[in-house]
Amino acid sequence: MLTKPYFQTVGQQEETDFPLSPRLFVFVLLENFSLIAFTSAIEPLRIANRISRKELYAWRLLSESGESVICSNGVSVKVDSNLQDIKRTESLIVCSGEDVRRYTSKNLLTWIRKESRKGMPVGALCTGTYVLARAGILDGYTVTVHWENREALVEEFPDLELSTAIYVVDRKRLTAAGGSAALDLILRLISIDHGVDLSNSIADQMIYASIRTEYDEQRPIIPTRVGVRHPKLTNVLQLMNENLEEPISPGILATRVGVSTRQLERLFRRYLKKSPKKYYMTLRLQKARNLLLQTNMSVINVALACGFTSPSHFSKCYRLNYDTTPYRERGLSSPQK
Repeated sequence: MLTKPYFQTVGQQEETDFPLSPRLFVFVLLENFSLIAFTSAIEPLRIANRISRKELYAWRLLSESGESVICSNGVSVKVDSNLQDIKRTESLIVCSGEDVRRYTSKNLLTWIRKESRKGMPVGALCTGTYVLARAGILDGYTVTVHWENREALVEEFPDLELSTAIYVVDRKRLTAAGGSAALDLILRLISIDHGVDLSNSIADQMIYASIRTEYDEQRPIIPTRVGVRHPKLTNVLQLMNENLEEPISPGILATRVGVSTRQLERLFRRYLKKSPKKYYMTLRLQKARNLLLQTNMSVINVALACGFTSPSHFSKCYRLNYDTTPYRERGLSSPQK
């Protein structure tokens, strides 16, 4: 039996000669992987078999050492084996989470490169996208990653085509942002393989009311997320998010959306309980913290990437917001004055 392939772009399928019955998924678990993303991916496969009363899907769990893996919440997950050669008919999914850089070894990257050359679908959940990028197998593909890790990935791989969608399927690269987004991705693959009715039945079993698509963004649109319904304020918030490296003054922001500076102040106080300046600073510091924790960028370069031209000003603002300095966040000593 030939099942439908995972496609090149949405709505555009490609030919395949892979006999996938059952379709086999190989999950590679890294230390500190996200359990919610992993279980969101594997449970719909199990339920698909249960509902259909057929073995439509099978799966294997691998780790680099072959030993059990501890996920980010401390639960230990037993695997089937260490890294092995896998068949061209299998789908490879890398599952990771916190401290992904620490657990991305040269041996793992070499193995992923070798296996990807066989032409099977290769995917990633949560920060697993970082592993695939390090392996150099994402050139020419559009992918996604958890929003918290986006800035770090952009800094390290500036040429990467990075989407803000909850998941992306681009030919033989499958990426999900993490959390429940993995469920939406796998339900989409099941619908391609065996029809929408089966994926809807699985969602019903999981009491999952609305299956999201590749057009859904990870983070709700700004008005929904912050409870804002004012269109001019929404535009200002979007401008702030798009200009963290070179912040725009409140006066210019107000002019761009057609309000006075005083009106802008009132809108922020009413809807966000903060001044525009303070809200903007919070966004910049959030980006800074993500870069400090997820990249090897120097503290000075992090400051510049977040719109701070003075290291001392950056350190002062960071300490006021997070009760620690950027250097301590990194576990480093502050530079000598």
